[in-house]
Amino acid sequence: MARDQSRFAERGTTYWPLTGALVVLLLTACMALGPVLRNSAWWWGMAVTATVVLVSAAVFRRLRWPVSVVPVGALGVLLVFLTVFFGDGSGLLWVIPTPTTLERFGDLIQAGELSIQQQAVPAVPYPGILFLLCVGAGAIAIVLDTVAITLRAPAIAGALVLIPVAVPALITTSGTDILQLVLVAAAYLLLLRVDVRTRRAAEAANPDHGRSAARSFGPDRRGPGPVWGSLGVAAIAIVSALVLSAATPALSDTSVINSRSNGVLFGNGVSPLIDLGQDLRRPEETLALHYSSDADEHPYLKLLTLDTFSDDLEWVAGHGPINKGNGVDDIGSAPGLTSRIERTKTTTDVQIDNVISSWLPVPYPATSISGLAGNWTWDDTALTVSSEQSTTRNQRYTVKAIALKPTAAQLRDAGTDYPPDIAALSSVPAAAPPVIASTAKEVTAGTTNPYDAAVALQRYLRGNDFAYSTQAPIDQNYDGGSLGVIAKFLEVKKGYCIHFASTMAVMARTLGIPARLALGYLPGESQEAAFADRTRWDVSSHDLHTWPELYFPSVGWVPFEPTTGRGSIPDYALATGATDTSTSAPAAAEDKRPTNQGLLDAQHNAAGSSQAQGALGTWLQTAAIVLGVVVLLLAPLIVRRGIRFVRRRRLARAGPPSLAWREFVDTTLDYGIGMSDTETPRHLADRAFSRPEDAAVRESLERLLVAVEYERYARPDTHPDVRTARVADLDAVLRALRIRASWPVRLRAALLPRSLWPAAFGPAPGTPVVSA
Repeated sequence: MARDQSRFAERGTTYWPLTGALVVLLLTACMALGPVLRNSAWWWGMAVTATVVLVSAAVFRRLRWPVSVVPVGALGVLLVFLTVFFGDGSGLLWVIPTPTTLERFGDLIQAGELSIQQQAVPAVPYPGILFLLCVGAGAIAIVLDTVAITLRAPAIAGALVLIPVAVPALITTSGTDILQLVLVAAAYLLLLRVDVRTRRAAEAANPDHGRSAARSFGPDRRGPGPVWGSLGVAAIAIVSALVLSAATPALSDTSVINSRSNGVLFGNGVSPLIDLGQDLRRPEETLALHYSSDADEHPYLKLLTLDTFSDDLEWVAGHGPINKGNGVDDIGSAPGLTSRIERTKTTTDVQIDNVISSWLPVPYPATSISGLAGNWTWDDTALTVSSEQSTTRNQRYTVKAIALKPTAAQLRDAGTDYPPDIAALSSVPAAAPPVIASTAKEVTAGTTNPYDAAVALQRYLRGNDFAYSTQAPIDQNYDGGSLGVIAKFLEVKKGYCIHFASTMAVMARTLGIPARLALGYLPGESQEAAFADRTRWDVSSHDLHTWPELYFPSVGWVPFEPTTGRGSIPDYALATGATDTSTSAPAAAEDKRPTNQGLLDAQHNAAGSSQAQGALGTWLQTAAIVLGVVVLLLAPLIVRRGIRFVRRRRLARAGPPSLAWREFVDTTLDYGIGMSDTETPRHLADRAFSRPEDAAVRESLERLLVAVEYERYARPDTHPDVRTARVADLDAVLRALRIRASWPVRLRAALLPRSLWPAAFGPAPGTPVVSA
């Protein structure tokens, strides 16, 4: 094998087409990440990184570097590339990594991991994510080059590109796009075809190279060869990828908070709205955090704000620039809030139990936070608190905040003089279903101001026509908070906080009222124990909640509670004014947080039903994944048996006798016997069957040898009886090889047939090398 590899170094230019095919394959595979990342800048970063690494490896090979050094050189190029573009000038002469550069890389890795955790799909490729993508592209490029060119096993190398192709299947519900799989498959077949042509060109330039000696006495090969073998492997790999793509979306169906302490909030990168629903459907509760507060009414704890729509019309968090100067020791005032609004100062002490997130649960609006470990910043518009490098794990902190107490009269008189950036949040995409706007118009008929319209929307959603259900959206396939889901929810009228909150927010926008969604926690339940010298309140995973916030000039963002059976309506939203004569005492009582056992039992039963159906789906999709893995493991066996079947069939239909000899040589390689470059066919026959008891088998092999010699120097006998006898001789020889091999050798020959990738394995152990 060392001799073969040295030839690769001497003929580096022969393998430039393979490098080009690898570039095409890897760049095509990277395109599969499109559904999970925004814009296309990330693809260009990965493309440049992969191209630079692969081309540098080809250059090193052309310069006749030892093959064992080429991957090391490519790795060095990757480090230099990353230092130049991500080192922020910390490298020696800008190109040589230094300890400071490595620290910078560590910060980028941590920032990238946290950014992946906190973003919904499609995610913005912040520098940390882009760094991870470029590192991944470079690492895959190095392995691809080593396996496909140095080891000459492109069929195996092609499996590596399933890494980026599988990512959408793992973190989105739609899986990998079928068209993208077809493009990757086409690039994979191109690589295999280029490899075949390159191999044949190398053998033509050097007849003694590789296994050409085994074919020197026969005519040019006809029938199944590397092309058909590669096509078979490719076909099986593509089918397996389709199976895995269909099965792996279930892997993203994880809960928002795990039952373990190391759970990650919204950590799988899927829409937070979907994650929240999955967690609410879990029958068991997990303690998320506990706190105490001196507020008159215990606050909702806000995590993040969703104020924009993705391309698929799903609520997502807006992504503005991060101001690292926004330290949490002094948080700015709430947008739009004036001194006219009554307020009280509050202090809340929080201890995180089982939440790991880059967002910090805090009351809105907070004015300062103390006691946090790590670097945290607050957003200028949402006042949410987050970190690029720290998490909430085991954090204990104190939040100073203000409790706002606007009156209904103040909200009714607020008007509609919205700042431009706020007014932008009063529109909906043009593709929004018309039923949303028409329903909002019908529900608010007769109202004359945004406040009364908001109260009417809230009252409509909390009315008797709507019911709280975590299971109905799953049963009828309208879970989530997209505009299409809202239209379905208005028809079915069953859902949970996501559906109620997003429906009210979008309906408000259709009326020209700026609105957004807040995600966080309900106040939880009080306990007999104390925390920070006040009554302790426990917040569990079932307290995860979504609510709408509507904007009113001079007041700012004001929360409402449209979810029936959850939370409590603020005093200012109880609508006691003249324009809200329909609100009655029973309705107000119904709006309070439910405590009756019947409702709790119903929710528990719904969660249990969801768990049973989820378990069935998990078993089915696990079975699909196992099937795909089994197909991949059996792919070499299936391809090898297919090649043997085609050869036997052609041999029985007047095919050239050399097909039988080709099958014999490949089988000896599978069983670890093999044939060296300078060994003659008769030497191989003598070595394979040299014992006295092999006389009968040797006669069959001798007849095959004679037939091949006739094929080369005369005209072989093609009589049907003779063709049948040749197939019988071949079967007898192959059966003898199998019987003589031990069961471990037979298993290896079946699952890892060396004849499919001879250059990857080299000569079989014990093969004699005869001097020329």
